[in-house]
Amino acid sequence: MVLVSDPQAVSLVESVYEVEAGCPHPCGATPDSEGVNFSLFSEGAISVELLLFENPNDEQPTQVIALDPSIHKTFHLWHARVKGLKPGSGYAYRVEGPQDLHGQGHRFNRNKVLIDPFAKANDNSRWERVSAIGNDDNLARSMRSVVVDISNYSWEGDTPLARPMNETVIYEMHVKGFTRSATDVKSKGTFRGIIEKIPYLKELGITAVELLPIFDFDETENLREVNGVALKDYWGYNPHSYFAIESSYCANPRLEHQLNEFRDMVKALHKAGIEVILDVVFNHTSEGNHEGPTINFKGLDNRIYYHLVSFDQQYYMDYSGCGSTVNCNHPMVEKLILECLEFWVSEMHVDGFRFDEASILSRGQDGTPMSHPPIIWHIETSQVLADTKIIAEAWDAAGLYQIGYFPGYRWAEWNGRFRDDVRKFVKGDPGMVGAVAFRIAGSADLYQSRSHLPINSVNFITCHDGFTLNDLVSYNDKHNESNGEDNRDGITENLSWNCGREGDTDDLYVEALRRKQIKNFAVLLLISQGVPMIVAGDEVRRTQQGNNNAYCQDSEISWFDWSLVDRNADMLRFFKHMIAFRKCYCHASLMRRTYFTGKVNERGLSDLSWHGLALYQPGWDDPNARALAFTLGGTESAEDIHVMMNMYWQDLDFELPAVEGRRWFKAVDTNEASPLDIVSPGQETAVSNDASFTVKERSIVILVSR
Repeated sequence: MVLVSDPQAVSLVESVYEVEAGCPHPCGATPDSEGVNFSLFSEGAISVELLLFENPNDEQPTQVIALDPSIHKTFHLWHARVKGLKPGSGYAYRVEGPQDLHGQGHRFNRNKVLIDPFAKANDNSRWERVSAIGNDDNLARSMRSVVVDISNYSWEGDTPLARPMNETVIYEMHVKGFTRSATDVKSKGTFRGIIEKIPYLKELGITAVELLPIFDFDETENLREVNGVALKDYWGYNPHSYFAIESSYCANPRLEHQLNEFRDMVKALHKAGIEVILDVVFNHTSEGNHEGPTINFKGLDNRIYYHLVSFDQQYYMDYSGCGSTVNCNHPMVEKLILECLEFWVSEMHVDGFRFDEASILSRGQDGTPMSHPPIIWHIETSQVLADTKIIAEAWDAAGLYQIGYFPGYRWAEWNGRFRDDVRKFVKGDPGMVGAVAFRIAGSADLYQSRSHLPINSVNFITCHDGFTLNDLVSYNDKHNESNGEDNRDGITENLSWNCGREGDTDDLYVEALRRKQIKNFAVLLLISQGVPMIVAGDEVRRTQQGNNNAYCQDSEISWFDWSLVDRNADMLRFFKHMIAFRKCYCHASLMRRTYFTGKVNERGLSDLSWHGLALYQPGWDDPNARALAFTLGGTESAEDIHVMMNMYWQDLDFELPAVEGRRWFKAVDTNEASPLDIVSPGQETAVSNDASFTVKERSIVILVSR
């Protein structure tokens, strides 16, 4: 055993911990009944010091352990076992090695205190981001990792729910924003706050929450000031630690207990039948570009963790649009990502992941897209992740667009084509009926040729990035002035229509049209094959006042406004009933796992038939078409469904197909006011004329047979 300590630090304490050689695996800090094993990867390091803090926020370490490579290094893993050390203790590293920015991309700097990439918690009470830039020693203003005992929790029999993908309805939400303004929530903006709102989620009928990033990120980073207000990273798409919880989302101030607070939320949601999907960001980190701070990866092995510019390796390849790009298919980075995902499933019971800018995961170490990228296939084939939902944002900021051909078999994809085609159709663009038919039927044009299924498509109209659904029908242009970037940020072409007035209005006609358009979008989302995703607050007309890039707005602009639940109770009712309509067992044809085959039922109806105003004449080649209808032939015990969509500005008459031995009943009519816009099962009204039906301008009608 070799123990080398900083004499100044040792003189400040009564005792030091005994240190043993330790084991190279697992990486991170692993406590047991007698101590803690530490393991850290660095290929280029010359020396490594392990800093121990009795309390994570102490200015000086209790003990500094210089790791002797002859004892504490196995290949490129530096390790030590500290006897007697307990969970709750702080630790960090100093790593020394070459500095060769231009030639080899090395950024080793022992003056920068580094946190552990495998840490389960971090303390940032002393952290100042500027201290991690430059060459000065930043010990007094550094972050520290925390030793956490992950075994100290009772799941009470809970396991991931493994709900079939075709039965899933996703609700995308921001942990803080969902409850920050809720007057009836005690722990606002936290995981506990979500628990308090489970009755609302359950009543709405969604089956899974997709949480914007909850991995530890630098929420203290001051981006800029606008009108005296400091703007910070609100969304959290700049993580620095993939195994640690963002502490600001926790009500419990004790870092070593915050994983359990997350577990409490997962367990409570599971009891309500709701899955938990995490939005994960493995494509870039909070360390940013060449001018960014050194937090962990840069100081541990910069050239391994990041893609560097080949001719001058002080710079980073920016496929992410955020300053740097993680080198996901290096074996050690791949190991970190896979073990991270398996940790969140095995130890935290997470049900799925949505991968931000997932196309970066398909890039090889030279940046070129690979046909069989190891990290993507290892996620696909991991036994631990076998029942876990995996969803890709199948593009990146460098132009790689993989909708329909993202590597892997079971990877689902955010279907950006669905969003764009449905937006165009509903706002009245001509000639969209063929495209929107593909989207409604599960986007076979994108997925079927590769033997994928409708469940590979996650359908959405809106997401956190862009207009809310209310703003989609209220603004022609983005209004991001409050972001302080002169309205240059955010996408310019939103495929939106303000219905005649920009922003808030007291024009009753415009308001009625907007409500109708929102319902039209909701209907199309929830009757389409694939997996629907709703953004939190869309069901009550949440607005961001036209801001389509609220990444820096930790304010009322981004928060869920709970007063809207009462003010727009009719819209909330419509969403609840529409979700229930999709999930009803007698409407199983809305949740198919496979594509339509043309099979005909006993009433002579095909499983899917397309129409225009006339039966079986959908007008695929009509460049001015704005109307479309389709029929889903149900089984003997299920209802047939007939949908008529009129996006024209005049009323139109649609022919109706015959249903032998049955009649058509109206279940949904977006032109009607609540509660006639969607009725409860058994309350549908019989159609008086079985030959045709008049659909009001810019409206959708759904009929069911019985």
